[in-house]
Amino acid sequence: MVKLIDTSLQDVKLIETEVFGDKRGFFTETWTKEKFEKLGLKFDFTQDNQSLSAEAGVLRGMHYQLAPYAQTKIVRVVTGVVWDCLVDMRKGSPTYGKWEGYILSEYNHRQLLVPKGFAHGFVTLTPNVNFVYKVDGYYAPKADRGIAFDDPDVGIQWPTNVEHAIMSDKDLKHPLLKDAENNFVYGEI
Repeated sequence: MVKLIDTSLQDVKLIETEVFGDKRGFFTETWTKEKFEKLGLKFDFTQDNQSLSAEAGVLRGMHYQLAPYAQTKIVRVVTGVVWDCLVDMRKGSPTYGKWEGYILSEYNHRQLLVPKGFAHGFVTLTPNVNFVYKVDGYYAPKADRGIAFDDPDVGIQWPTNVEHAIMSDKDLKHPLLKDAENNFVYGEI
């Protein structure tokens, strides 16, 4: 059984799969094409990615790829806990410029559908976070972009003190949403 949970962001879904557990641990099907397609989630995933964040307080984001290289992602956490955040960048969307955050963890087994046209990032709440995601397009360095994690117009309310976040130099230099290169139009990607 796969359960989709609506969010306040247009087209973003939390995904719960059935978890079978006993004294040995658990088993769950994280992606079953037939089951997901029955729920309208039809994607041609081309790549699986994994990142390790060794410390709590690592902030990665807010990333996206310009169209036609935009990616749909399904993200999840294998070990640890993150607060995952999305910002709708699709011009004309009812939720354009809005953000929402979600706890993804090894304990709740939730996954998050990140549609094309959303900036995506997360902050680790525990050490040793293994974060994995499927994407329906390859990494395209020429289309790689981001927006500022602390854009005051967007107003993301990170659950940790981001003044002390562990970040890459690249992520510290992303422009504000209003200044970012953005070719996403709601209904066209």
